[in-house]
Amino acid sequence: MLGCIDCMHWKWKNCPTAWKGAYSGHVDGPTMILEAVASQDLWIWHAFFGLLGSLNDINVLQRSPLFQRLTSGTSPPVEYTVNGNKYNMGYYLADGIYPTWATFVKAFSNPQGNKKCHFTAKQEEARKDVERSFGVLQSRFAMVRGPARWWHKETLWHIMTACVILHNMIIEDERDIEEDFEYDHEDNNKPLTLEEYTHREPLVLEELLKIHSEIENKETHKRLRNDLIEHLWAIHSSN
Repeated sequence: MLGCIDCMHWKWKNCPTAWKGAYSGHVDGPTMILEAVASQDLWIWHAFFGLLGSLNDINVLQRSPLFQRLTSGTSPPVEYTVNGNKYNMGYYLADGIYPTWATFVKAFSNPQGNKKCHFTAKQEEARKDVERSFGVLQSRFAMVRGPARWWHKETLWHIMTACVILHNMIIEDERDIEEDFEYDHEDNNKPLTLEEYTHREPLVLEELLKIHSEIENKETHKRLRNDLIEHLWAIHSSN
């Protein structure tokens, strides 16, 4: 599991009048959206901020660079085994609005049977990590807890990005174990630019479409979830 994904709305008090319709959605008043992926220790591994508050989580995902490294073929290799079956793409825990892709594991909306009920309870329990990270982020920084009082979108983006970075620095400092991670290494596998995406060789384009189809594969999503159900039930039964 790579983490839990969800979105948070930050109310924009001084949103220009001409933009209020576009930035107003199911939350009262105009907002800007933060998409984040968080792990169990509340470290935010992915943050994508600045989209209109009228969008839902699927609209945000379609505009997000979350899978850019994966689709461009520059992501680190992943291989793991669940219930005897091998998988080569990591997955995120998500709520019901997200699509049934191979990279998402969702709970059952109406689970039937002990195995599915146990899996749903465990999935919802683990998925709260991203909600907790939002709560901790807002409790630490009053700027993002209350409505934003700035006019420019760029200013709000810099504030939110700075708060996420500081949040991660605090999480790292409070860890009980010493972890020697080299975060400043030079990354030679840079994500592809828009120009590189639009002018690609046929073979490269074919590989891109293949990766997209693997990400959006519903059968892999079902098989992975069923394997996780059996895996969690086996652990539960042995205790």
